[in-house]
Amino acid sequence: MEIGRVVGTVVSTIKSSGLNSYKLLVVQPVQVEADAASPLEGAAYVAIDLVGAGEGETVLVTRGSAARVPETASVPTDAAIIAVIDTVQIGSNNVYAKT
Repeated sequence: MEIGRVVGTVVSTIKSSGLNSYKLLVVQPVQVEADAASPLEGAAYVAIDLVGAGEGETVLVTRGSAARVPETASVPTDAAIIAVIDTVQIGSNNVYAKT
């Protein structure tokens, strides 16, 4: 799993029928360190949204074969948003808190 920030949406009128009921979001990976959380350069990707995330939210994403959770077993996907993050704490430092 990895932490990312939703930075955009993807709209597609023609797509695999398994994707029809899912929102597609562009996710930018976020590097979390003991004193801060900051975006990584490049490497943004598209993920299906399983939890109702929105643009600007920090999310937990599963990728690869792990993205095929029971709800998406028949959907062609490589990344799935599985949680919206409220806080990230490393040691005694709060490195991210949802505002």
